[in-house]
Amino acid sequence: MPTNETPDWRNQGVRVVKSGQLDLNTPQTPGMTRAAAINHTTVGANKLWAGTVTIHPNAKTGAHHHGALESVIYVVSGKARMRWGDQLEYVAEAGPGDFIYVPPYVPHQEINASTDDPLACVLVRSGQEPVVVNLDIPVVEEPEEVYWVDPIHPDPEKQ
Repeated sequence: MPTNETPDWRNQGVRVVKSGQLDLNTPQTPGMTRAAAINHTTVGANKLWAGTVTIHPNAKTGAHHHGALESVIYVVSGKARMRWGDQLEYVAEAGPGDFIYVPPYVPHQEINASTDDPLACVLVRSGQEPVVVNLDIPVVEEPEEVYWVDPIHPDPEKQ
């Protein structure tokens, strides 16, 4: 935008996307429903994609990754079980209010750990590309449970 023009904040400022306006025309993974809220088509975003993900009770997605994109999942309700790795050999769980970070190219699977309640999440990605690479990989039967460990959050098994 040229510096001598007054910005058109009314039409190029804040956008509100109502829950009934989400766009289901986005790549899907078996076992889940994604709906776009924030992308280039809906609001003109260029660097972010955000939307919702719903996984039905006792359902799971197939193994997949999102290429070079980073993903953040915020659990709104339900209990998420995430598996990841070349054979989905690692597992961790998250509940309402928890955030999950998925780095680029990491094979992963989202699982609704509840047999009764849907799992509802908000999903944000670092780019507009609708990358969903569904994978056909061998899966270990007993994944290793991994705890979030960093300098601020010590390993609970070592306390």
